[in-house]
Amino acid sequence: MNDDIAEKLATSVRGRVVTPGDQAYDDARSVYNAMIDRRPQVVVQAQDEADVLATVRAAREAGLVLAVRGGGHSVPGYGTCDDGVVLDLSAIHNVFVDPREKTARIGGGALLRELDHATHAFGLATPAGFFSSTGVGGLTVGGGLGPYLSRRFGLTCDNMLSAQVVTADGRLVTASEEENPDLFWALRGGGGNFGVVTSFEFKLHPVDQVVGGPIFYELDAAADVMRFFRDHFMAAPRELSGFFAFQIAPPLPFIPEARHGDTLCALVVCWSGDPAEAERVLKPIRAAGPVVAEHVGPMPYPVLQSAFDALVPAGLRHYWKSDFVRSLPEEAVETHMEHGPSVPTMTSTMHLYLSDGAVHDVPPDATAFAHRDAGFVMNVIGVWEDAADDSANTAWVRGYYDAIHPYSGFEGGYTNFMAEDDMGRVKESYGASYEKLRQVKRAWDPDNVFHLNQNVVPAK
Repeated sequence: MNDDIAEKLATSVRGRVVTPGDQAYDDARSVYNAMIDRRPQVVVQAQDEADVLATVRAAREAGLVLAVRGGGHSVPGYGTCDDGVVLDLSAIHNVFVDPREKTARIGGGALLRELDHATHAFGLATPAGFFSSTGVGGLTVGGGLGPYLSRRFGLTCDNMLSAQVVTADGRLVTASEEENPDLFWALRGGGGNFGVVTSFEFKLHPVDQVVGGPIFYELDAAADVMRFFRDHFMAAPRELSGFFAFQIAPPLPFIPEARHGDTLCALVVCWSGDPAEAERVLKPIRAAGPVVAEHVGPMPYPVLQSAFDALVPAGLRHYWKSDFVRSLPEEAVETHMEHGPSVPTMTSTMHLYLSDGAVHDVPPDATAFAHRDAGFVMNVIGVWEDAADDSANTAWVRGYYDAIHPYSGFEGGYTNFMAEDDMGRVKESYGASYEKLRQVKRAWDPDNVFHLNQNVVPAK
């Protein structure tokens, strides 16, 4: 079977077809999370839509599992598989910007850094995730919470105007408000359940320089800093955004050397409004607690977007747990204080993101991203190097999550942050959109070809 499908694909695609035994095989099958070690029969490094069409058809005809990979950041490792076909979109990464219309057409394998680089040349941006090595495609179809711009401009999926999609039956279709609107609705928050998006069209916004960066506070002040984040940021102008974190201080030049390795708390801030107003806006944030160090100043937006990439390179081991969070009562703050300070590694953390402002402006049934009434998104992030530490680090994540989850106000979490063992929470995570998603799944992928994701089972 391996030889048959490899030979067929080698004669029908322009991209490289990699199989076991090839020198490039181990690199081709690897993904961001080093806990994922799977061995596909074939990896197709697609060059264009024709390659995507051929690969989907070949995998289906052979009856093989199909994994679709954009940036490869999926923590459960959905961008690879055992004994199946991996469709690698990373070479389909061109970005075409129309500065007059303030739109961009983006290849399905593009990374955030490629999107930001192309749009920043025109002083434009669209809300997007946190690490610049994240794939635009997976981020968008999962909703796309942007910690710096979503309060002002909404989720990444809210800024999607159209998409080109290769369907399970091997067709190329357009999804937009005018064409295949059911598919367009589902792609905005329903995950990778419905096809392979080969390109996205996004709305862009004027964003050039921002004032932002991290402010580290003494750990003893963490409860007050979290309360300040809860009360001050949600009442602030939408141009102000950011997130709260527990963090072991890394060895960065702006942090006093004597404090390297100390556990601190932090606010990472972004002011995208008038630079002349930045100092006035930042003054109360700096007074939220005793400041140990800060690195806040004017910078191009892509610099802030990529500021933390080097701290969490590819090849580390990851285990995450996420919740939508309605509010932060005092009991929740106290529970965070019981677990956050025991963050086990410099690369592990707990992030609390805002999910308000423009995110709330969109009606909950307008897109598949249904939890528009959440105030925050929480992510407990375990990241470490040594496989011998797997049990201890996953236990920290689970213990923290189990303790704080009762205060979230939701059963579901943000699917882009969820682990493989969260599959039992899929219905809750899609919320009120789930039954409609099942109907769209039946229309576009009744055989569940695209099931390596937070999977929606087709309606019968």
